Amino acid sequence: MHWSSEIPKQKIESNSRNPHPNPFDLIRSPMMAEHEEQNAAEETHRPGIPTHRVKKIMKLDKEIKKVNSEAVFLISNSTQLFLQFLAEKSAQVVLEKKKKTIKLEHLRAAVKRHLPTSDFLLDSLPPPAQPSDQLPKDRPRPRSSDKPVPPGSRRIDAFFNKCN
Repeated sequence: MHWSSEIPKQKIESNSRNPHPNPFDLIRSPMMAEHEEQNAAEETHRPGIPTHRVKKIMKLDKEIKKVNSEAVFLISNSTQLFLQFLAEKSAQVVLEKKKKTIKLEHLRAAVKRHLPTSDFLLDSLPPPAQPSDQLPKDRPRPRSSDKPVPPGSRRIDAFFNKCN
């Protein structure tokens, strides 16, 4: 019996460029497949954050003269992981409150729950917005009648006063 008769037809057909396929190419152990997948993942892994922008941001510090490419890569990946962590924690808050959209208040709640993050990030977040019913009522609202009318035009309230 010839070795090619033992190989499944689809393997031979997929390798039609080489009329004499190597039988060892067709035999892959699970460990070899896992190793190949890890190598492929390592070769194609790029941070989602552009490294050239990270490098520019790092160079904004006057004390930093040169930036190593490995340092830029690590900071880019660390930033990406941190943002992913914040997004996941914020999503948990949204699910708990049975909402559909992540808002600043949800991000603030997620940061407050994680103490190491709240130590440095809470002060950097914008203050929570006051609801419209809590806005100060004694503050005068700007009136459109206080503004001068451009030449050749008139106010809309003058039109309605003529109709009455």
